[in-house]
Amino acid sequence: QLQLVESGGGLVQPGGSLRLSCAASGFSLDYYAIGWFRQAPGKEREGVSCISGPDGSTYYADSVKGRFTISRDNAKNMLYLQMNNLKPEETAVYYCAAGPGGITPIQHICEMPRLADFWGQGTQVTVSS
Repeated sequence: QLQLVESGGGLVQPGGSLRLSCAASGFSLDYYAIGWFRQAPGKEREGVSCISGPDGSTYYADSVKGRFTISRDNAKNMLYLQMNNLKPEETAVYYCAAGPGGITPIQHICEMPRLADFWGQGTQVTVSS
């Protein structure tokens, strides 16, 4: 059974940090384009950061560059998103997702979430004082 399970969300003050985790099972992240997406109430789902399983190339949305870091642990089949200096407008449900490993450049899957085949259930991130 192919599954993605996110964790690590929660309530954080503006300027704070969170680390999201995504556990993959039933398939190897090595062969997929994988990434983090978010959806705020009333807004479309948007790509935050993505990483290529085959070559490790990364992409970040302009709004998170310099503050967020995507990483993966191949041995554990895990994906992570370190988020620093969080802003209230980044309150959203954060999802990890995987798509075909042949997607290149990797920004394509971030810019077109419909390309992803598998989605986790999401984890809520709330940035508020």
